Amino acid sequence: MRIGLVGLGRMGGAMAARLASFDLHARAWDQSAQACAAAAGRGVAVVANPCAVAQASDLIITTITEDEGVRGLFSMPGGFGEADLSGKLFIEMSTLRPQTVRDLAPMLEARGAAIMDCPVLGTVPAAQGGQLFGLVGASEADLARARPLLEKLTRACAPMGPVGAGHAMKLAFNLAMANFINGVGEGLAMGAAQGLDLDKMMGVFMNSPLTNLVLQNKVDNFLGKHAPLTLDIRTLRKDMQSALAAGASVGAPMAGTAAALTVLSAAVAAGWGERDIGDIAPFIRDELTQRF
Repeated sequence: MRIGLVGLGRMGGAMAARLASFDLHARAWDQSAQACAAAAGRGVAVVANPCAVAQASDLIITTITEDEGVRGLFSMPGGFGEADLSGKLFIEMSTLRPQTVRDLAPMLEARGAAIMDCPVLGTVPAAQGGQLFGLVGASEADLARARPLLEKLTRACAPMGPVGAGHAMKLAFNLAMANFINGVGEGLAMGAAQGLDLDKMMGVFMNSPLTNLVLQNKVDNFLGKHAPLTLDIRTLRKDMQSALAAGASVGAPMAGTAAALTVLSAAVAAGWGERDIGDIAPFIRDELTQRF
């Protein structure tokens, strides 16, 4: 397998290191010189630009935060558009609007290439251990072609439908998670204002039908204690903006997501954007409650 990887942030860098551990040395690039240097220090073969990645690869993973950034990879100087794309398969593992990959698919088909989406559930430790869960939008043939690579990065993949379906599922999951975190945060804020002890409240939540992996993994965040960063508030806000756009395009009701986005936007405006999504709970308690 000749593998390419564009995007060497927290997740992309962990994927690149994971592939290197199998002697699958992906040709990789990131717009950040710092990210490239860090990846090179872990044995990743960093090249000059996306065009060089595509020229040296048959399967190309992209992990870019923004939809316009992904589109730009095909049009920028030194981008994918300058390479011979015949026979290439692009595996889009970012969290994007479904329409983004649906728009790219016919352009790539005209160039003799294909694209599939496989955004993932899981954070950096899961990427390091190959325990991500992939949400796939692809033809059966493209998934079969990508599977040997995806098996190195994921514990399982769920085929959701044609191109775009994987991103639709990822946004559906993230909006449910955002609404859950917002609800827990509001519950803790209301209880604390009523004089309840936060630790006792969390103990009830943990021993109730509310308990789930999000609650278990974010206990320290919810209580305002230090905890490792998994996903930052700014990125989740971007995902909720994408979810609202996807919902609006098909007329789906999104009132809860709009409310969660309002809280996420307030947190970013207050300087909390780089903090973990679980810190939404203390933000509601310590910042928003003081304003009303």
